[in-house]
Amino acid sequence: MPIFQTSILKNIKQDEALIASRWAAYQNYLSKTDFIKTVKEEKYQEGFLKDVFESCLGYTLDSTDPAAFNLEREKKNETDAKKADGAIYVDGKVAGVIELKAQDTKNLDKATDQAYGYLVSNGDARYVIVSNFDELRFYIDKKTAYEQFSLFDLSYEGFKKLHLLLSYESIKDQVPLKLKEKSASFEATISKELYKDFSAFRNHLFDNIVTNNPNIDKSNLLRLTQKLCDRIVFILFAEDRGLLHPNTIKEIRQRHEQDIFGNPMYGYYKIYFDAINEGNEKLQIPRYNGGLFAKDELLDSLVIDDAYLDMDAQKLSNYDFESEVGVNILGHIFEQSLTDLEEIQANIDNTDFDKSRSKRKKDGVFYTPEYITRYIVENTLGKMCSEKREALGITEVTAPKNPKKLTKTEQTLKENLLRYKEWLFDLKILDPACGSGAFLNQALDFLIGEHTKLQNDLALMGDLFASYQVEQSVLEHNLYGVDINEDAVEIAKLSLWLRTAHKGRELTKLADKIVCANSLLEMPFEEGTFDVVIGNPPYVQLQSMVEMSKVLKNCNYETYESTGDLYVLFYELGNKLLKPNGLLGYITSNKWMRARYGKSLRKYLAENTAIKILIDVGKNIFEDATVDSNILISQKLKTNKHNCKALDLSKQTNIIDFSDYLSLTIDIDTFSEESWIINNPIEQEIKNKIDAKGISLKEWDLSINFGIKTGFNEAFIINGAKKDELIVQDPKSAEIIKPILRGRDIQRYYPEFNDTFVIATFPAKNLNIDEYPSVKEYLKSFGSSIEQSGEKGSRKKTKNKWFETQDTVAFYPEFEKELIIWKRIGSILRFSLGQYYCLDSTCFLSSEYNKYLLCVFNSKMGHYLMKDAPKTGTGDLLISVQAIEPLKIPQIENQEPFIEKADLMLSLNKQLQETKQNFIQELELEKVPKKLQNFEELEFDEFVKEYKKAKKLKFADKLEERNFKQQWQALFENDKQAVQELQTQINKTDKEIDQMVYKLYDLTEDEIKIVEGI
Repeated sequence: MPIFQTSILKNIKQDEALIASRWAAYQNYLSKTDFIKTVKEEKYQEGFLKDVFESCLGYTLDSTDPAAFNLEREKKNETDAKKADGAIYVDGKVAGVIELKAQDTKNLDKATDQAYGYLVSNGDARYVIVSNFDELRFYIDKKTAYEQFSLFDLSYEGFKKLHLLLSYESIKDQVPLKLKEKSASFEATISKELYKDFSAFRNHLFDNIVTNNPNIDKSNLLRLTQKLCDRIVFILFAEDRGLLHPNTIKEIRQRHEQDIFGNPMYGYYKIYFDAINEGNEKLQIPRYNGGLFAKDELLDSLVIDDAYLDMDAQKLSNYDFESEVGVNILGHIFEQSLTDLEEIQANIDNTDFDKSRSKRKKDGVFYTPEYITRYIVENTLGKMCSEKREALGITEVTAPKNPKKLTKTEQTLKENLLRYKEWLFDLKILDPACGSGAFLNQALDFLIGEHTKLQNDLALMGDLFASYQVEQSVLEHNLYGVDINEDAVEIAKLSLWLRTAHKGRELTKLADKIVCANSLLEMPFEEGTFDVVIGNPPYVQLQSMVEMSKVLKNCNYETYESTGDLYVLFYELGNKLLKPNGLLGYITSNKWMRARYGKSLRKYLAENTAIKILIDVGKNIFEDATVDSNILISQKLKTNKHNCKALDLSKQTNIIDFSDYLSLTIDIDTFSEESWIINNPIEQEIKNKIDAKGISLKEWDLSINFGIKTGFNEAFIINGAKKDELIVQDPKSAEIIKPILRGRDIQRYYPEFNDTFVIATFPAKNLNIDEYPSVKEYLKSFGSSIEQSGEKGSRKKTKNKWFETQDTVAFYPEFEKELIIWKRIGSILRFSLGQYYCLDSTCFLSSEYNKYLLCVFNSKMGHYLMKDAPKTGTGDLLISVQAIEPLKIPQIENQEPFIEKADLMLSLNKQLQETKQNFIQELELEKVPKKLQNFEELEFDEFVKEYKKAKKLKFADKLEERNFKQQWQALFENDKQAVQELQTQINKTDKEIDQMVYKLYDLTEDEIKIVEGI
């Protein structure tokens, strides 16, 4: 993958006289070609640096001028004793490293890895140059892209490009970095402009086709319009890449202009479509069939006005599809087209269209960034190929002494290369949710590179038949895709054709390889067929597709959960489609790693696969999907030892190359159905201690429950005044009116009761409402709204009596005990102790260990234990019963120290609340602003300012203001001091409790720093 846009490089002017003189020096290098092909690496390294870098590119070697050099041979690393073959200096600092190999090293990948080791060891270096004296690769920062030159075969223009990028003058002035930035900016601009023009062309064309062809339904016309656009895109691409005449679109327009019979322009387009499909010697067009240009009578029957195929099409033709518009740009445009087509279809159907909730997004379709597809392909398909090469002993192929007469060892090597060739032909790679083909195109690129290396190796061994049609071979033998979206399938096929089209060669037929189908219900390929399964399966909650969920439930997926997601099933499907030992590589939402609905998938993967790589990549991988993602590479192999490399990058930003973070990887050998959490090495040690010291609360003798769901809080939740009114009318009502806490009432240790009560007519109590007449009349006043009939305006339908709560609440006796209560959803964790009933915005725990557990839950370590609890869409923690039960807490015999601390914290927090509340009541405000709620944080003048604003006070004169301040200052300062002293005691006790809990787990100082986020 090149670094720079060709059109950007073309516009840069250089010193032609300097180029000419250095071109002459380059001829001297070429005269040594025969010598260079046979010389050993060490003997010519310095000669190469002199002949190319010094003579042709303007560097000065240290051996030439030790006092003023900018190129040093055998530069020792800053961090170890290893040496780069060369180092480029700018202003006394290493700007780039050079790694050289001899001519018999044809594959420079390992040399590149070696060079990057030197780059990391030389702080400010940005450039990497790798060469075998012929092939030269130039990298900037990352291994993901490079510029490639053949030094034995450079044209004058090729030499000018080499000089522009690698001359010392350019490196010193940071020209490559500037050109890289310009290229990225240009690519973004050209992508935006081309998409705008292409979209306008298609929309205008569709409108005209609809107007002129009223007898064909609009949905069909939309499909035909897109097919016509696909054909025109192919021509635009082909005319700039030498597959068709340059300016073919212009040629079609000119032929129409010369028509004297008034034939429509579309007629000429059809002539060219037929020529491209069948070949036409007169037009000098080779046969490019494959399905895209196959005869389509309905498409041919369309009536289209000339204007819509004239200048709009020419406007698209003016883009340079060779140097400006890469296939990756087209990929993004194709992907966006899927949303556009959906919007047009919505207009046809006269339905509302919301781009943020489009079918494409509803179907979970998101374009996968290139660095993600590359990483997954390299670690599945690439891994498989490297292991096969190693098994066959063909990782390093050097030229034989006599290619016409191979030694026995060399003959074995050649035979193994041929075996590898057949093995490559037999590989089958599938993307079961291929979309517009991002993964398939990445796999195609990889296999083209692998076949090209193989051809070079075979040629080196004297194989006269080493050359074969690589791209066609890959499409015919290796790549398969399925997608539920027909438009996506057609675009995927088009993108593969554009990448592989060659002049004079037919397009490969893909109809039986890239297929439109619902993979989960009607997978067209058999299980156990594929060597590699890769992709980005759709992210769609099954609860949002009720009918489909019912169908999938009957499909015998072991990982099906009604509350789950489609991508979960794709993991199981992908594994089943693999051959034994095959590799799967997906990027999906990471919720399955911890969520309850992912338990069956975690169990399935743990029992049926060997997890090789697991990376939590966090948010912002996809431009149009706010979802936390993970990459998983697994092997179809049942094992108890996974040897997994795990990496948490959820907090990293601007990730481009995962190899930058290898030092953060940890090894995980065992997986289970419990939550999968990736830690750094210190965090892993903390986890080991938690596992060793703690016992899951699920195994303790305690009760954990959700709060009460009344189904109609407006009736069942009342304030103190209403409670008193009902009890005055009927004292017996007190039996079923109970104090209740809501989520907002939960504070650390001591709850903030806000005079709120629940009418406890729980079905589990089997009450006779006639025994509570005042409550009965009160509830009756809500009319049909309190009925549990399911009718509009009433409550959810249940078998309960009309006056009963929605939930049965069989555990209601627990509410008469002292409970630990916490808010179920929130960004801040707080746990209270008290004897209250609890609303469904809370959960509660009842045990004989309450005060010990209260201390642990409210400690920093307690919060650390809960950090991996599921999160809501807004990022709040979901501390449900299921999140609390797995917590591993040590069971201790002597709880007394913790009970003493809990009692102290309960007392201190109660005093704190009462002191603050007493002061706030003195303010006599209906609504107390947040600043006044925390008055202890204010200075007195700030308090006066805030109180005046809240109370809307205006002083008549300075005397009135002085009297006001005198009236309030003593009270303010007294209560502020009291609150601050209480808070100081609370903070001190908190720290003591934290240390007590750390001791339970035997944490070290470094581990405590991790827990405390230091």
